[in-house]
Order: sequence, then C-alpha cells, then structure tokens
Amino acid sequence: MILQDALKELEGFDINDLDFENMGSWPIIVKVVVWVVIFSAVIALGYTQDISDLQGEQVRTAQKETELRAEFSRKAGQATNLDAYRRQMLEMEESFGALVSQLPSDTEVPGLLEDITNKGRDNGLEIKSIKLETERALEFYVELPISISVEGTYHDIGSFVSGIAGLPRIVTLHDFGLKDLGSGRLEMNITAKTYRYKEIDEG
Repeated sequence: MILQDALKELEGFDINDLDFENMGSWPIIVKVVVWVVIFSAVIALGYTQDISDLQGEQVRTAQKETELRAEFSRKAGQATNLDAYRRQMLEMEESFGALVSQLPSDTEVPGLLEDITNKGRDNGLEIKSIKLETERALEFYVELPISISVEGTYHDIGSFVSGIAGLPRIVTLHDFGLKDLGSGRLEMNITAKTYRYKEIDEG
C-alpha cells in the first residue's frame, strides 16, 4: 500500500520540480533515494578514512617490527659472543698491564739514561751529550724526550740505533739528523722519547 502510494506520487514527477528549500514536499521515494545516497557516501568516506589509517598503522608496525628484529639479532649475537668478549677483555687488560710495566717511573729514568750511554759506548760511539728535556703530559701518559748527540762511523751509529730500539723499556726515536765529519765519521743528533703512565692525580 505504501509502495503504491509512493509510485502514484511519481506519476508526472519531474526532477526540475524539486524544491530544495522545502524538502519535506518531495515524494517519499525521492527522499529515500537521496538518504540512501547520502548514507552510502558517508559510509564509503568513513571506510576509506579508516582503511587509510589502518594502512598507515600497518606500515609503522612493520617498520617497528623490522627494527625490533634487527635489535634482537644484534643482542642475540652479543649474548652468544659474551664469553669471547670477556676473554678478549681479559687479554686486553693483560696486554695493557704488560705495556704499562714497560713505561718507566720517574725513579727509573736515570737507569734509562745509563742504558743509552752504555749502548753508545758498546758500539764504539763517542757520546757528545745526552740531555733530558722537559716532559710533556698527554691524555693518558707523559712523554719524556731525551736529546742525544753521538759521533762515530755509519755502521756503529746503525748498531746504536738498533740497540736503543731493543731496550726492554718503550723508547721511540725521532727527528734524527746526520752530519758528515769526514774520514768516515758522522755526527748524529736524535731525540729519543720514552713514556710513563700518567697518574690520575696528575690531571
């Protein structure tokens, strides 16, 4: 009966006759169609917005999952190698201790100067001067420069340098210069640097 009444209202209906300021006068079936279209549009818009939000959330979740998997793999690798890291740390501490033990203390410096002098004399060199320069404090150690001037043959000077390098203490050689004195004799000026561990209270 309602459907028949609605169809009767459509007889002779022209869409141009619709009064948008008075929608209440529209035929029932037109109202229903309009409301269905509006409702469908709202549902479609909301669905699209929800899908877009869900897709964005999915992308963020996937990225987070990738990051967490990478972090898990990294930490799992660290945990697997933990014993090896501990052994390596102990080896490094032992090596560091061995190196520190080679650094002379203040009281050993005179002995080092004596060793250098003996190396020069043992190799037939004339020791012209050995002078302890002002020490220089660096971040973890203190550098002790020693200016050395010797005279002798090329072979004797080479043996002297090798002897210095072979000392049980850490000694490095820098800034060497040679001067030809004639008759096969040379004068060598060189800076030997030794090091001592920097104590915490030295700043």
